[in-house]
Amino acid sequence: MKNLIIRFLKEEDGQDLVEYALIVAAVGLALITTVNQLSAGIVSLYSSITGDLSSIGATAQ
Repeated sequence: MKNLIIRFLKEEDGQDLVEYALIVAAVGLALITTVNQLSAGIVSLYSSITGDLSSIGATAQ
């Protein structure tokens, strides 16, 4: 039993998989945050452009 516990503590077979999973999770969270901020900027830009275009049409009449 003692040998089994010592062997279990020394094994590192699944360590790489866990590290890759953590990296993928971190990259995914960074992408979600970036896309959310980018979409808010695009919505703001679109609203500004449509507001400017509608004001140009209103002053020309």
